[in-house]
Amino acid sequence: MSTPQPQAVTERPTWNLDSPELYLNRELTWLAFNWRVLNEAEDERTPLLERLKFVAIVSSNLDEFFMKRIGGLKQQRGAGVSSLTVDGRTPEQQIAEANRVVRELEARVTAALDTVLGKLEAHDIRIVDYASLPQGDRSYLREHFFDNIFPLMTPQAIDPAHPFPFVSNLSLNLLVKVRLPGELGRISLARIKVPVGGDVPRFLKLHDVNHFVPLEQVVIHNMDMLLPGVEVLSCEMFRVTRNANTERAEEQADDLLVMIESELRDRRFAPIVRLQVQTGMDPVHRGMLAAELALDENQDVFDCPDRALLAPRDLFQIAFLPISELHDPPHQPIDHPELVDQQRNIFHIIRDRGPLLLQHPYESFVTSVERFLREASQDPKVHAIKMTLYRTSGDTKVVDYLINAARNGKQVAVVVELKARFDEAANIRWATRMEEAGVHVTYGVVGLKTHSKIILVVRRDYNGLRRYLHVGTGNYHAGTARLYSDLGLLTNDVDLGRDATELFNFLTTGYTPERKYRKLLPSPRMLKHALLARIERERKLHTPEQPGRIQFKMNALEDVDIVRALYEAARDGVRIDLIVRDTCRFRPGLEGLTESARVVGIVGRFLEHTRIYYFQNGGDEEYFIGSADCMKRNLESRVEVVVPVEAPALRKDLRVLLDTQLEDKRSAWDMQPDGSYVQRRPATEAEKVGCQERLIRAAEKRLKDAAKFREKGGRRRAAKAPR
Repeated sequence: MSTPQPQAVTERPTWNLDSPELYLNRELTWLAFNWRVLNEAEDERTPLLERLKFVAIVSSNLDEFFMKRIGGLKQQRGAGVSSLTVDGRTPEQQIAEANRVVRELEARVTAALDTVLGKLEAHDIRIVDYASLPQGDRSYLREHFFDNIFPLMTPQAIDPAHPFPFVSNLSLNLLVKVRLPGELGRISLARIKVPVGGDVPRFLKLHDVNHFVPLEQVVIHNMDMLLPGVEVLSCEMFRVTRNANTERAEEQADDLLVMIESELRDRRFAPIVRLQVQTGMDPVHRGMLAAELALDENQDVFDCPDRALLAPRDLFQIAFLPISELHDPPHQPIDHPELVDQQRNIFHIIRDRGPLLLQHPYESFVTSVERFLREASQDPKVHAIKMTLYRTSGDTKVVDYLINAARNGKQVAVVVELKARFDEAANIRWATRMEEAGVHVTYGVVGLKTHSKIILVVRRDYNGLRRYLHVGTGNYHAGTARLYSDLGLLTNDVDLGRDATELFNFLTTGYTPERKYRKLLPSPRMLKHALLARIERERKLHTPEQPGRIQFKMNALEDVDIVRALYEAARDGVRIDLIVRDTCRFRPGLEGLTESARVVGIVGRFLEHTRIYYFQNGGDEEYFIGSADCMKRNLESRVEVVVPVEAPALRKDLRVLLDTQLEDKRSAWDMQPDGSYVQRRPATEAEKVGCQERLIRAAEKRLKDAAKFREKGGRRRAAKAPR
């Protein structure tokens, strides 16, 4: 009889939470998000013009990446920063790795664009070469060029008498080589800026067909107007990207408005961080441009294939052609079920119904948030309106309502964030306009960006002064409210109202940052500590019989302390679901560490922008929504606001939203342990419907159910009204 052999024991790995390999790189994970966006352009399930839109989005995102992230890394390198990131990289290493990924990404952008344009030809939508046009079309374009574009252009010679000209950010340019008459055929160079922008489109449309000619080709083939009497030997395109990081120290500024205006001027002349040229450019010209622009020719110059389009971000012009069969099914936001009655006072609705959860873009921003402000500006019982404004738009009525409120004798105080990246000039205009109308405008607290989205309305009700609030996850911007997924809470909760008063008093003075808040979780003083404490609490409450659970939905998970705390919770077995749009340092599925965790990314027709924080808390569940991502800057150097959602009906809605996205098989991607992503594939017809489409249907069903309830004479009571 044989002796039983002992079973081999497989040791589970022991992880050092300080190890750089545990933390994915911020820049590379953001670029990985763009691979997922580009997949929508490659996916045959996506309508053709939507595919073209995703090509343009990726191009626009990469421009911003160089302006913000590569620009910042180059500043670090220039300052001699040699310390490693938490993932173990120097600024130089991050630049090199990011450039490699960008080159691969741009090659796929070119291939995707070729495919999409080829398929669009079946619908007679084409980008055509000027050289292939019949004479009649050439004559039409030449006349159009002469009347509408030629007067806007200024050729600039490059020679000893004319130094290398200033090249503006993201502009399209032609480097033209010419032979001058006489003078023994002397060769010279000139730079010509292609005047895209304003009312000059990148693509000129031919007559009544959807055939488009790139403006740069029209310029090239009519060069005799710009440079008469010379022989044009070559025309080569190039484009530059400038650093957008030109912030100055606020603490030393006497006037923040003047400082921001100076920063905008600085940005116009900021160092160039990328040069894009067409493949085949004369090597001498390529080197000359790199040298004149103070760039490393090997690292900072990006070649665009001749067949490719420089700056495909301009394809938005064609992507928005109104051809319904080539777009997603049309979507019109519907009214929130409790806000259908436009005649009833919205403050009475909130007071009688209780808090309302708004889900944009499924539910209308105009008939909820804008209505809240409109009625506040007109209601004689409203005495004060206080609001933060990070970004807004020309088609949003927000500023108009605030001005009307001031003219109607109400106290109106608005905290405008002048340093909202790329919206500084617009915010200066809004701020100036409001100040001229009597609105009290302040610019937040020195050293902190005001990124919170909150409105406080003070109203004299029948039983005294009451505070009404809107707290949101998205900007007060009507345009993005139709394109971004966001949440908002309308409430007159007494404690939240008191908290909001404390918050605005801090924002308008900067005094006493340590304030007592009952429910609101603002950063930078409270939010990070509150999140870390709740993650730790989930660890302590976790048992094998009743596993702990944490669910976060956000744009980015970058803060190292939060990631480390999540690692500790996952190591103890807490179930962790992270729905993260782009940057994510956390690695799921690691044996012995994060086997109970998963990271899911959603890419669909709407940009995911919602922030939700959920803790199971031993059965006493907590839900929070707000403006903050788990990024170091949001938690430590911005004023953010996160608010609890306490009403059972609203928590049910948040549960549906989270579960719908976690169960998605059409738009969801699962992060693998190495940080790569795999897209889920539907196995049934029902699974082919993505989570965003399901949320559209859910909103429509809520509205129909509420209508049926009212038809049956249902009473408006929070406990019974369907939601």
